[in-house]
Amino acid sequence: MYNCLMNNLKVKIEIDPGAKDCEVTIRCSEVDAKVLAIQKALSEAGNSDRQISFFKDDAEFFVPLDDILFFETDSGLIRAHTADDEFEARYKLYELEEKLPSFFQRISKSTILNSHKVYSITKNLAGASRIEFQNTYKIVYCSRNYYKALKELLTP
Repeated sequence: MYNCLMNNLKVKIEIDPGAKDCEVTIRCSEVDAKVLAIQKALSEAGNSDRQISFFKDDAEFFVPLDDILFFETDSGLIRAHTADDEFEARYKLYELEEKLPSFFQRISKSTILNSHKVYSITKNLAGASRIEFQNTYKIVYCSRNYYKALKELLTP
């Protein structure tokens, strides 16, 4: 058994060699924002290796979500972009928005961004802000309507 105390949060890990599944129980006096954040983090940690099927020509690809920079609509198709490639995703943008972990953020009507991959933002007060990624030439633009939500997600 392991115990530790972090910011008034008691964490206890029990090792049970006979356990078939890993179980997490949250014991609290009320469900507040902190508890919801813990629940969400646990849920996403369990799904961090999720993959979505992508297509290119006649081949199907299984790309980890962490490798995706952004999704965008292009001539009626949804394109998933990595640093050096792009694939077709056979979902609607709103379907992806529901499936993806919370670090993916809609930044315009036609784009969903992986916030973990943002390298820089050049803010434009009059229009869309330019977003760049490290080690690639690819860029996207965040519309003014989505800028504040993106900044909140990026700022700890």
